[in-house]
Amino acid sequence: MEKVKNNSLETTVTDFILLGLSHPPKLRTFLFLVFFVIYALTQLGNTFILLMVWADSQLHVRPMYILLGVLSFLDMWLSSVIVPLIILSFTPASKSIPFGGCVAQLYFFHFLGSTQCFLYTLMAYDRYLAICRPLHYPVLMNGRLCTMLVAGAWVAGSIHGAIQATLTFRLPYCGPNQVDYFICDIPAVLRLACADTTINELVTFVDIGVVAASCFLLILLSYANIVYAILQIRTADGRCKAFSTCGSHLTVVTIYYVPCIFIYLRAGSKSPLDGAVAVFYTVVTPLLNPLIYTLRNKEVKAALKRITGGRGATKENK
Repeated sequence: MEKVKNNSLETTVTDFILLGLSHPPKLRTFLFLVFFVIYALTQLGNTFILLMVWADSQLHVRPMYILLGVLSFLDMWLSSVIVPLIILSFTPASKSIPFGGCVAQLYFFHFLGSTQCFLYTLMAYDRYLAICRPLHYPVLMNGRLCTMLVAGAWVAGSIHGAIQATLTFRLPYCGPNQVDYFICDIPAVLRLACADTTINELVTFVDIGVVAASCFLLILLSYANIVYAILQIRTADGRCKAFSTCGSHLTVVTIYYVPCIFIYLRAGSKSPLDGAVAVFYTVVTPLLNPLIYTLRNKEVKAALKRITGGRGATKENK
């Protein structure tokens, strides 16, 4: 049942129907397989990163790899909040989601997304300290401080998600219940509200804008200092090594922030392109993160050799 009567004049929505991604019916099976493979590879890739950091004694004590492990954990959950529902949308199964389920999805989407945003900032700060303050790095970024900063990111993300979910669902929903999107996200859900959403749209724009812009500016500031410090290195090998330690993170930040800015700074837009852009940063980015960090990271490759090679690899390294 999609709606129940609240009184004689209006009805209250009890569930929503996610219309999903628009696609030709002939491609339904193909898209089902594509998203299923993406989800499976995302979970496997990020699980691999987590196990690698946990199993290798040289990685799990270093802040850089603690942060990488947390990022992989976030990617696994962010993907799980979104991709299974997309996969189901390509099957004959019901497309409806309970009202409470929609609230939970919006909350966890913004909770995990904003926590990831804060985490990228911490990763940039970690690289700044490692390159610009190498002598003081062990004191300025130790395991205890790293753990506290990560905990702070989780708490801030949780508060951010709660604010967005509360503001969105405090409004009455008494009319259409078809969400023209593949998840319960703020712009799509607000279009169904039976009230003026101007204040919500403004708060969403300011809140998400401030969080994203602040984190992005801090990342840019960190990398401005990093680039300046790298250019002071006299040897070409030293500069290449320093750039390589930052290249992976900078690549991930770019493919995460650009689509986010495109979506949320155009909250009133109904362009079909929005769905494709959203799929990229919510579905594809969690898949790319493990690839970017493993294919371009010599220390992760060395850790894999140590783990798979056992004692033999250890003797060779010595």
